[in-house]
Amino acid sequence: MEMAKITINGQAISAPFGSTILQAALQGKIDIPTLCNHPALRPAGSCRICVVEVKGQRVLQTACTFPITDGMEVQTESPRVVAARKLVIDLLFSERNHYCPFCEMSGNCELQALGYRYGLDHWVYPTYTRAFPLDASHKYLLMDHNRCVLCGRCMRGCSEIVANHTLGLRQRGARSMVSADMGMPWGDSTCIVCGTCAQLCPTGTLTDKRSAYAGRNIQMQYIETACSQCSIGCGMKIVTRNGAVQRIEGNWGAALNGGLLCQRGRFAPLFDRRERLRTPLLKRKGRQEPASWEEALQVVGERLSGTDGNLGVLATTNATNEALFMVGSLFRDHLQSKNIGLLNDLCPEWFGKPTGTFGDLLKSDLIVLAGADPAKDQPVASFLVKRSIDSGGRLIVVDGEENGLAPFAFLRLGINEIGQAVEIAERAENPVILYGAGLTKRAAESLKQVQGKALFIALEQGYNTRAAKDYGLKGSFSPSAAKVLYLLLGEQSWDSGDLFAQVGKETFVIVQSSFVSPLTRQADVVLPMAIWSERAGSLTNTVGAVLTTNRAIDPTGESKADWEILRLIADKLGINMGSSLSESTARETRK
Repeated sequence: MEMAKITINGQAISAPFGSTILQAALQGKIDIPTLCNHPALRPAGSCRICVVEVKGQRVLQTACTFPITDGMEVQTESPRVVAARKLVIDLLFSERNHYCPFCEMSGNCELQALGYRYGLDHWVYPTYTRAFPLDASHKYLLMDHNRCVLCGRCMRGCSEIVANHTLGLRQRGARSMVSADMGMPWGDSTCIVCGTCAQLCPTGTLTDKRSAYAGRNIQMQYIETACSQCSIGCGMKIVTRNGAVQRIEGNWGAALNGGLLCQRGRFAPLFDRRERLRTPLLKRKGRQEPASWEEALQVVGERLSGTDGNLGVLATTNATNEALFMVGSLFRDHLQSKNIGLLNDLCPEWFGKPTGTFGDLLKSDLIVLAGADPAKDQPVASFLVKRSIDSGGRLIVVDGEENGLAPFAFLRLGINEIGQAVEIAERAENPVILYGAGLTKRAAESLKQVQGKALFIALEQGYNTRAAKDYGLKGSFSPSAAKVLYLLLGEQSWDSGDLFAQVGKETFVIVQSSFVSPLTRQADVVLPMAIWSERAGSLTNTVGAVLTTNRAIDPTGESKADWEILRLIADKLGINMGSSLSESTARETRK
């Protein structure tokens, strides 16, 4: 890569040609303040905070947009630059009602931090006294126009990152305001509730209702982990304080999603109102009663050791790699059960392992979506598809049902018309095939015609279904054949239907679950399981990437991680499966 040599504040820096002054400064660890700039967005140069003095240039230039040239000399804190920045900051504080002690973002605000940095201790210009409206119609977020500096980060994020185009500007001049769908109440707009705009906002304009006034950023702990709400496994940060989860943020540095999250990943887990299981339960004389772990494990061990091959196992794929590995090792390999099924449907393996990644969607000129609805099941994948469309790509939806991405497709086909999609894909330069469990064998045979040219990405149901397939957990399940039934339900909401009508009255039922449900109320033994924020482990996403999950808070009550419960059961049976997560992971890797 060809490098340009420049000088910033007397410091020699080499940076690739095409870099901006701001990018070169970051490479040299030189701080240039910004407000409208964000690493996840294209530079706009609208706030003028990042202006610098470039030798040979008559006027100050915005560092976020000005490209470097060989031999360039830059000053970032000259008297002229500082005076210009202070003027901009004074004007910003005068435009709206920026009374910091009253604002929820005080201590976390980028505008406030700039005021402190440049010694702002009084209003140079009269402040704007006209009250601006506040929109509280959104379910999770608040929009206070009194705090807005019109930096555009929220609007650019809605368009560039999420490709939803809900937010824009209305009115003019000093009356300009960010609006949803040109003036609709935010809660009634086309907003898809991803929360990207609020995370991008540098002031107190867009705030999270749940974590408002819960503390400053420096008082929070940020735990990086992978989202476990669908099979993509987006990188995110769990924000905690004093042992409680305050909010969830996208991880801008995550290669998989680049900070993108959806409603299911950012908000839904924090508003799960299901009743938690806090202690093991044993059925005694027809009634469930709290029990110790030792008592519960003793009963489970006795029942499992006497199954004589009549053990049935039904497992969610919403579990860690470690837990799914133990399901196969414990129940199939050691206890010789052949009656093991999954709660989630599997994508057919018509094409072998996936050959594409989600990053390939942004490079594709044609995306064929067949037998899947990512807008409903894997929302972040649908955002990436829409970004591809915004960049000139085309979408073909092949589905017999209503599909959330159908309005964005240039062609909608029935599953039996997939031959037309194949013909178009053969003429495309970079086609990508997104497919799900709804893809039929006949349709798959047609798509195989472009297998050497197109990249294939499976969209699995659940969130760790790929790992279940890798560990061979894809057999058939017969409830009636089970004398002992082990249900690894975890966090999944599942309508058990007529399950209990199919099992015998004498069948002994063990349920490992996080929440109270009709299944747990009828079980003979209930083992309480920790949820997504309370356990560590790993996941394998739908394209085969192994992702690490980290524990953010202590488990509720006496609940334990999914893999830990299975390991304790194995110990009771005298089966050595490792005494810790690291040992179990090492065994999984060797397998």
